[in-house]
Amino acid sequence: MADSEPNAVQVSKTLDGITTITINRHHRRNAVDGPTGKKLTEAFLAFENDPSQKVCVFYGANGTFCAGFDLHEVAKFDLGDAGYNGPIIDENHRVDGRNIGPIGPSRMQIKKPIISAVSGYAVAGGLELSLLGDIRVAEEDAVFGVFCRRFGVPLIDGGTVRLQAIVGLGRALDMILTGRGVPAQEALQMGLANRVVPKGKALEEATKLARQLLTFPQACMNVDRTNCYYSAYNATSFEDALRNEFDEGIKVITTESVRGAAKFSDGAGRHGSFEDIGGSKL
Repeated sequence: MADSEPNAVQVSKTLDGITTITINRHHRRNAVDGPTGKKLTEAFLAFENDPSQKVCVFYGANGTFCAGFDLHEVAKFDLGDAGYNGPIIDENHRVDGRNIGPIGPSRMQIKKPIISAVSGYAVAGGLELSLLGDIRVAEEDAVFGVFCRRFGVPLIDGGTVRLQAIVGLGRALDMILTGRGVPAQEALQMGLANRVVPKGKALEEATKLARQLLTFPQACMNVDRTNCYYSAYNATSFEDALRNEFDEGIKVITTESVRGAAKFSDGAGRHGSFEDIGGSKL
């Protein structure tokens, strides 16, 4: 069967290592159907597996990040219908490692940094997708919310897992129970958004941040990032988290840290300067 929406997910790469993944379903406010979820998953896996690509910017085209599930398709769901084209909502499609989630890549903990550039609405499953980002850059009129509360659609793409880890249980439950929209400035105050920028500037600011991340020693940055997620989601105790942090962190001492210390000893990075630390080849 021919792909009716070949551009529903667009991917671009730069020579210096920034991948931009864009949802592009303007007629559905970037809501995700089955084929789009598959394309998103494939795009993130390709980013992970490409050693030339270091940081991903995740974006929604046409002024909206993502409106969640394509409910027009969900409304057609019939377990026995081979022609169903919506998100995966078969109860037998349980979590199995990093297998594709209902909306796509939601069951993956992406192995390299992601910056979500949020314009317009990031709601329902779109909120859940925005939480894949380590950093969220929101435009001043952006809105986050569990809008699916109104229609009896549960959070099954990591919303109840990631949201509370990011903003705390109390704030997460406020959003989850009421379904209310959270504007950008409130999202910034609660830690859901990390930066608020003027309308139309989220992609530009996210790309700027991505370029900054490229300048740092990559192995060290990524081991610290991975250790944060281990502590948040996988550690069995405080001691286990500390043990993992040391065991993984110590691996980059000889490959990056000693050379970095030598650069500091030679005068780089004094007084907190980021201007003369050199590139990612440390």
